[in-house]
Amino acid sequence: MTKKIKEQIMAIRDSGETNMLDTRTVQWIANRENYFELVIYLEENSREYWNFIMTGEAPMADEDEED
Repeated sequence: MTKKIKEQIMAIRDSGETNMLDTRTVQWIANRENYFELVIYLEENSREYWNFIMTGEAPMADEDEED
C-alpha cells in the first residue's frame, strides 16, 4: 500500500460518507473523487484492504513516484 492510497482511504473514511467495509461504495466514492489509484487497488488488493481496515496495519510499498 502506497502512502497515496492510504491517504485516499483515510480521506474517504474521514468524510463519514460510508461504512468502510462497504467496498463497492468506497470504490464508487474513490472514482467520484478521482482517486483512481484506490479504485484499482481495491480491485487488485481486497484482502490487504480488509486487513488494513480491520487492524490498521498494511505493508507499505516503495514509493518511486511522487505527485
